[in-house]
Amino acid sequence: MKHRLIYLLALTALLQANYPDQQRVIRAADMWSNISSNSNIVYDETSASLQLADGTNTGYFILIPDTSQYPFDRGLPSWNGAAEHENSGFKTSMRFKSGAYWSPWLTVGYWKNYIWPSYGSTSYSGGYIDYDYVKLNDFHTIWQWRVDLKRQAIDHPSPAIEKLSFFVSDERTTDNIDYNSILNDNPPAIFQPTSFVCQYNVDPEIGGSICSPTSTVLAIRSFDIEVDAYDFAVDNYDDYWNLFGIWPRAVQNAASFNLDGAVTRYRTWSDAYDILAANGRIVISVGQPLYSGHIMMLAGFNSQGNPIVHDPARQNGYAYVYSKSSLSHSWFDKGGVSYTFFLDDTTQMALADEQYSKLPDQAMLYQNYPNPFNPNTIIRFNLSTGSNLKLSIYNVNGRLIQVLIQDQFPAGDHRLVWNAQGLTAGVYLLRLETEDETIVRRMTLLK
Repeated sequence: MKHRLIYLLALTALLQANYPDQQRVIRAADMWSNISSNSNIVYDETSASLQLADGTNTGYFILIPDTSQYPFDRGLPSWNGAAEHENSGFKTSMRFKSGAYWSPWLTVGYWKNYIWPSYGSTSYSGGYIDYDYVKLNDFHTIWQWRVDLKRQAIDHPSPAIEKLSFFVSDERTTDNIDYNSILNDNPPAIFQPTSFVCQYNVDPEIGGSICSPTSTVLAIRSFDIEVDAYDFAVDNYDDYWNLFGIWPRAVQNAASFNLDGAVTRYRTWSDAYDILAANGRIVISVGQPLYSGHIMMLAGFNSQGNPIVHDPARQNGYAYVYSKSSLSHSWFDKGGVSYTFFLDDTTQMALADEQYSKLPDQAMLYQNYPNPFNPNTIIRFNLSTGSNLKLSIYNVNGRLIQVLIQDQFPAGDHRLVWNAQGLTAGVYLLRLETEDETIVRRMTLLK
């Protein structure tokens, strides 16, 4: 009886534990190798983007389903791309799998102008898109992307997609915040200057509604990149929802100024410091007690570990220091949602992609590349500590095909090439087993 009670208590604690935040970033080359359906889409190596084929006005692609290591019930989609002509653009949709059933396709946004005959669905019985925020009623681990591209004339430049990001989380993490830990978190001093602008000085008619684009302008200017605040705000306007503050649009708009960005979350001040110290930029979404809803740029920390912000809602908002308690509640009560930006170069993009891919004290098994493949594919896994591991290949019926590794491995990043020569085309399961966990990824072999 005693052992049963201990087991039940351990099981209850496990079920009540919050699932970690996770981010999945996929860039154009990987999108191209992970397409399950494609109409009139080509990969352009020069721009590293997916575009419409020459001579076509419309097209779409659907990626193979993606899987998170841990369940989630909240998601933040975002993207980087381009739509240079006013009569061209792209629209992004997602769907989510629960058990054997998929949700309908849900539209999560578009760029740039609204040129679509129908926006599409934004809700179903299992959840909905709250303007730009995926809210699901139950926990999921599987989702799928669809992107539609359109131009009114074949001689117009094609819209292009360069990157898709999906940051997923457990809403209980936001509900169960340890504020003692947050208030005692005092990162080292750091400060990122910018060319400041107050949003109310940009334009008297729209000034009260443009905190999101104005704060993004502050981030762009902090890289010494020239950008007109009014033009940027107008470009940010979502003419379907009639709002300036749609999160992915600010990230996408910044991509036009050579910034690589995503909508993300932070749970501690030190996590934010790490990104600032790596020459990243963070624009934060805050609420009560400071504002009912607002966006500002996190500029750094003073010598006491108190956060410094550039707040475009204040005439004196440059390098402003709020009460740490008030700002902590304003940001972390809303889940630490942010725009995270790096300059669009190889080193910074790698930092951005890996920002949340490393989970503490966990093994990571990444999606194989390329996928689909024929016959070679690269398998990559990461161990936070040395471990006894087994890496195996199974078919979809659960039959063991091959044991690739069964040995003690040190901590760190590991790669190997699997040659599937001689196997029939189809889906195979890659299974990583360590002393503490088991992770599975799906791989598709083409012939």
